[in-house]
Amino acid sequence: MEQLSAGKKLDEAFEKLGKEKSISFEFGLDTDARTLKELDSSTDPEPGDELPEEVADLLSGAKIKVTVQSRKPLDESGEKDYVGMALKVGTEDGDLVEYRVIGDYTYIRSDIDALGEVIGAPVPSAQDLPPEAGGLKDALAGKWVKIDMKEMERTAAEMGAEPGAKPSPEPTLDARTQRQLLDALRETIAREVDFRSAGEKDGSEHITATAPFRTLVTEFFDEIRPLAKKLPPGAEMPTAKDFADAPNTKVTADFTLKNGELSEVYVDLAELAENAKVKKLGLVVRMSEGQAPTAPAGATELDMDEILGGFGAAMMGAEGVGEEGPLEEDFTEDAA
Repeated sequence: MEQLSAGKKLDEAFEKLGKEKSISFEFGLDTDARTLKELDSSTDPEPGDELPEEVADLLSGAKIKVTVQSRKPLDESGEKDYVGMALKVGTEDGDLVEYRVIGDYTYIRSDIDALGEVIGAPVPSAQDLPPEAGGLKDALAGKWVKIDMKEMERTAAEMGAEPGAKPSPEPTLDARTQRQLLDALRETIAREVDFRSAGEKDGSEHITATAPFRTLVTEFFDEIRPLAKKLPPGAEMPTAKDFADAPNTKVTADFTLKNGELSEVYVDLAELAENAKVKKLGLVVRMSEGQAPTAPAGATELDMDEILGGFGAAMMGAEGVGEEGPLEEDFTEDAA
């Protein structure tokens, strides 16, 4: 009875999410840089391929927030129904990358210097660009820029197609197929997952769901295999053999419900690490009512000629190669 009651409450919470037309998700890891370095070392990386300290710090503290908005309830929406989307990657020190999709335009801004520190490599500078590359200069300065996606699609099609050829339509996942995927996931969860009520805390109800990892993912892909032909090209379906080496230890997720609505999911991944030194490794997902993404004011539009020409010049400058040959500063010795 407890299994049925807890599972029903969780199913109803997900149904409420599906009735929303806009929603936000925030993803983050509950761990530290030392743990991520330990996980990396347990895979025996080749010398020089170890996880950099800067990347471990970023991953342990990064938060990824995604917002989607549709004309219809989310559980009835196909790809063409979505009218706005926003994604932001940030840390305690500030935002690294943010982009928004509004209509036919994609808006982007980023902290180029911070990204350069994370990847441990020189990044393009606005000084490396020709004077006419005003939009890319703004992009490298951390300002909002926008790209006409229709124009980008046309240019990409023209570059790779015969003269006069029409661009092929982008593959989409229709609403019916999305519902079938969701139904397959629900059936797998109902069959393989053990639900338990974990009581109330701070005015919220907690429900735990526990399942063996390899069994769960294998059964799920077996359920959706008949839908493989409906998926976009390139979405290859893994087989049971692909999961043979995956750990089958039990993974537990804690779901937080406020007034019957799902507000947070915490998945404990420590057992999957199969490493005694890994004590704390979790994935946290927080849900909230989505604010409709808006187009940033004053964004500079980039045209394709500017992107193709200016960005190439910037990258050559960042690599220390220009008309006069390599720059005097040798980055190779510094990196060593």
